[in-house]
Amino acid sequence: MLDLASVQAFMRQHRLDGWLLYDFRGNNAVFAQLLAGQRWTTRRVLLYVPASGPARLLVHAIDAPQFAGLEIQRDTYLSWQDLLAWLTRIVPSAGRVAMEYVPGGILPVVSIVDAGTVELVRALGVEVVSSANLVQVCVASWSPAAHQAHLQTSGRVTRIKDQAFDLIRQRVGSGRPITEYDVQQHIASAFLDAGLEATEPPIVAVNAHSGDPHYEPTPQNAAPIRPGDWVLIDLWARQPGDQHIYSDITWVGFVGDQVPAKHREVFEIVRTARDRVVERAVEAWKAGQRLQGWQLDEVARQVIIAAGYERYIRHRTGHSLSPGPAVHGLGVNLDNLETHDTREVLAGIGFSVEPGIYLPEFGVRLEINVFVDPDRGPTVTSCVQEQVVTLA
Repeated sequence: MLDLASVQAFMRQHRLDGWLLYDFRGNNAVFAQLLAGQRWTTRRVLLYVPASGPARLLVHAIDAPQFAGLEIQRDTYLSWQDLLAWLTRIVPSAGRVAMEYVPGGILPVVSIVDAGTVELVRALGVEVVSSANLVQVCVASWSPAAHQAHLQTSGRVTRIKDQAFDLIRQRVGSGRPITEYDVQQHIASAFLDAGLEATEPPIVAVNAHSGDPHYEPTPQNAAPIRPGDWVLIDLWARQPGDQHIYSDITWVGFVGDQVPAKHREVFEIVRTARDRVVERAVEAWKAGQRLQGWQLDEVARQVIIAAGYERYIRHRTGHSLSPGPAVHGLGVNLDNLETHDTREVLAGIGFSVEPGIYLPEFGVRLEINVFVDPDRGPTVTSCVQEQVVTLA
């Protein structure tokens, strides 16, 4: 829901006169989360949040019943002329107004409003700026309750991860067959038993499959797990409800007691890249610096590049962890590869740190979760892998 006081304080601090949210047939996930859930609408809907004073909602008369009972000032329109007149009256001329827009479309997760609507608002004499950091304040921040629930979830996910590796160890050790799919289904069942939910099934990837960041085992393609195999497990879950935060981790193991030298080398590089990100985030916090997402991505990438593995980087260093239905949230990503994420690493938000190196024969990804505590700064909220799990 919209925390009007926090949003308006942030807007005044950053010299914003207002925030104009635009939604057409449910295309703006930010709009839906601010107004406590997706509504079935057929026409344009606008929400204007001024830097001071009450917020106002404009909805077509046909769709107005969808917003009944909402504690916000609501206006209705019938024609496009009515909509334009409302904008002209509500939006301050010569003001700075934020919208879900990013210059050059460099942040697709925030680039929601179409170019024509931005042009329409600019024609009113308004300077349109990006709402990227406002979105973080509103829908990506963790409440104290969500933080505590996330910590509880992280403990459960850690135990389920350990059980998955134990299952491999026991089956291989006793000579009984086991596949990637068997382990995946074991994890999915354990999530249900632990009262957790996930958007998609976890990743269990052996050998060359672990070199594919989004490999998913199925009954048809699942590889057997045997002595001498390399195993990557990526699992994520949350407590039910969109107010909760996912715990999202990735660990790797070797079916044997002597990890091959190449695997150890790559593991150590990825571990160093992961740890440097956390160290840099903490250093910046203590120094009172406000980092942007792309800068933390560069920290990890430069470690991997210096080690000679640049060509085996396949994705950004981390994604947002925030309330809402998706494991990849609406806050800052650690990204200077797929996008140039200039959003600030703000207090109260969370993100994953998951650098990876993906060779044709195997891959290593080590994923942890970080929350920027308003008092203590960046803190790790998940388990952290320090050594390759040996499954002898």
